Amino acid sequence: MNHFVLLALAATLGTWLVTALGAATVVFFTSPSPKALNLMLGFASGVMIAASFWSLLQPAIERAEALASLPAYFVATAGFLFGAVFMWASDKAVTFATGRANSPQGARGDRLNRIIMLVLSITLHNIPEGLAVGVAFGALQNGCTSESFMGAVSVAVGIGLQNFPEGAAVSVPLRREGCSRKKSFLLGQASGMVEPIAGVIGAWLVVYVEAILPYALSFAAGAMILVVVHELIPECQKNQEAQPYSATMGIVLGFAVMMLLDVMLG
Repeated sequence: MNHFVLLALAATLGTWLVTALGAATVVFFTSPSPKALNLMLGFASGVMIAASFWSLLQPAIERAEALASLPAYFVATAGFLFGAVFMWASDKAVTFATGRANSPQGARGDRLNRIIMLVLSITLHNIPEGLAVGVAFGALQNGCTSESFMGAVSVAVGIGLQNFPEGAAVSVPLRREGCSRKKSFLLGQASGMVEPIAGVIGAWLVVYVEAILPYALSFAAGAMILVVVHELIPECQKNQEAQPYSATMGIVLGFAVMMLLDVMLG
């Protein structure tokens, strides 16, 4: 196996591990601190927004210009929109499937449906996140410099950071629904297991099918931006009556850190 694919596997195993750590909070705490979760989600949002441009879209544009088969603006825009639409369609598919599964089964059936919908929705949107990490590491095949490697690492770190509260977001509600701590943890960490699989697929495609690299990078950016805007930012803005700017400052700090690393190393 190509060593860039192995790097993608290692990175996505790391993001899955962070998901497992988040899910493990159900073992030690009744519920994680809302302030800490808001700050972490905000920081991850800022990192992912910055990474979407400097680590994904900008390299996609540069690579499209080098290939010169189609205008770079078309390649970047098409890939970005396709990534966002893919993420939107995936969410719609899960909503439709879980809606069809609902039936008048009483409280037990409603609880089961809520559990299925929660686990499926988190698991589904982990797929493009794994693809994003895999694409970032697979792109190193075309020139592994210190700044490009740091960019790939920053994508993995950004996704890993937001995976911690996601793991908790699955396990804690499952515990509230009456599942045991062990079962809540196992289902919570399982939601992140698709990331290594998607990461390997994304890296393998980029390494062995070079022509798709610009599309794959911009696709990952589109998927990441949709996740950030539709899920992470609204979630981190909840329950902020006491400290209304904690999540916002987390977003600013995350973006600034990512921008600093990319510009400084670039």
